[in-house]
Amino acid sequence: MESVLEPLDWAVLGLYFLVIIGIAAWVVLQKNKNTEDYFLAGRNVGWFVIGASIFASNIGSEHVVGLAGTGFQSGTPMAHYELHAWIVLLLGWLFLPFYIRSGAFTMPEFLEKRFDSRSRWFLSLFSLVAYVLTKVSVTIYAGGIVVSELLGIPFWYGAIGIVIFTGIYTVVGGLKAVIYTETLQTVILIFGSLIITYLGLQEVGGWGQLTETVKTVSPDHFNMWRPMNDPDFPWTGLLFGGTIVGLWYWCTDQYIVQRTLAANNIKIARRGAIFGAYLKLLPIFIFLIPGIIAFALSIQNPEVFSIEKADRAFPMLVKTLLPVGLKGLVAGGLMAALMSSLASVFNSCSTIFTMDIYKKLRPKKSEKELLKIGKIATTIIVILGIFWIPIMQKIGGGVMYQYLQNVQSYIAPPVVTVFLLGIIWKRVNSHAAIITLLAGLALLMLRLGSEIYFQQDILHFKNTGVQLSNGILYGFATINFSHMAIFMFIFSVALCISVSLATDPPNYQLIKGLSFGTLTKRDKEISKGSYTPVDIVLSLLLVVIVIGILAYFTG
Repeated sequence: MESVLEPLDWAVLGLYFLVIIGIAAWVVLQKNKNTEDYFLAGRNVGWFVIGASIFASNIGSEHVVGLAGTGFQSGTPMAHYELHAWIVLLLGWLFLPFYIRSGAFTMPEFLEKRFDSRSRWFLSLFSLVAYVLTKVSVTIYAGGIVVSELLGIPFWYGAIGIVIFTGIYTVVGGLKAVIYTETLQTVILIFGSLIITYLGLQEVGGWGQLTETVKTVSPDHFNMWRPMNDPDFPWTGLLFGGTIVGLWYWCTDQYIVQRTLAANNIKIARRGAIFGAYLKLLPIFIFLIPGIIAFALSIQNPEVFSIEKADRAFPMLVKTLLPVGLKGLVAGGLMAALMSSLASVFNSCSTIFTMDIYKKLRPKKSEKELLKIGKIATTIIVILGIFWIPIMQKIGGGVMYQYLQNVQSYIAPPVVTVFLLGIIWKRVNSHAAIITLLAGLALLMLRLGSEIYFQQDILHFKNTGVQLSNGILYGFATINFSHMAIFMFIFSVALCISVSLATDPPNYQLIKGLSFGTLTKRDKEISKGSYTPVDIVLSLLLVVIVIGILAYFTG
């Protein structure tokens, strides 16, 4: 395998890595005095850095590779997930005031304060497993594809090399190193991807020619609203099921929320979320559209722009469209995407294991000991993620972004139910929370297991229309993943409400300020003073933009 980079590209890429090392070294020299410094960057980060970090954490190489891949293969339906910018607003306006008021380090800790230690234990362990199933393994896999395509080295060498580099500066510098390197990586990633989109549109002949070329082969490629019975992308599932997944990911997941907890007050945290919401609109234009451009180019000129597998659409554009020098910059951007996601998940895993598991078991351990344990935990999570990659490739039809949405659709419903109902309804008690979470876990295991078991039969049915299996379990395995999220959410809400009403109410004094209905007069006054008319106007404008994009891509 031969590298597509010229000497100038290598020089640009080398300079990028030197800057990253410089930022990490600057953070290390400032020292992390305690766990608040290491895990929450001393709670002293500005709104711009928080917003950029939210974006960089979310947009990993699984987006660059996977979202472009799904754009190439299926078109715009998965853009529903990228329009979750409005859900990032919910993080800032609905959830964050309660999180910050609680003073929690982690989401499991918030659940303990709102419910009890059983919920904290469950979410701690569940989150670590979920990170291995989704974020770690998918990011390493995507990174391996990018690095092997661009640098001309074997898949595993590239993936593990980047993991080691990222792991070193994450372990040494903590969240501060992660957040500040992510700010730089966001700028490079956006700039490099915009160049790809611009050059791709020029190559294909402009937007009008792009739509015309694509629609001659795939009339529905620009239609986000597929029929309700569409086997892959029903609009009902993407709109409603996708929202459930979005609420879990943006509003309850340590991976994202940890960035906002690094602010020293709710005003800065909310503004960081609003800025991150605007950045969240970009992936459609800088990742998904390039995937569609690659599809059009493969129709117009199949000899030059040939693609064997959808997930290789974006690397192909880098190789074929970019001039010398810019290839190195965009390669740096793709590396940035990989490293920012890995760094974020490493730090989140470290935080959850150290603060929610180890500290609970060993409450008398010193701050120094806790930092050491967090670093060891990160290493173990990475190793588990690498081992999960071969299994991951069997789920989601082989297209990475779809795999990610499949698994997240089963993880999200019970967690969203407990957080959302716990905040908006004070009557929800600890028994309801833990029973809902455990029931959700049982459903997740049943669905994933049946999906893996019937994988070959499902693929055979998709390709030939001939059904080889039947029965309740096969029917359960073949429910569309996004519809499955809706059914699991309805079940979780019904279960949570039923158990709450059938058991004693919580002690409202113990959960003061952690749920609507338990807010004090002081809490309400602080909340009113935490935003300005500008915050409201910017939030409403973003919702209008989202609705406009949804209306545009209708076929």
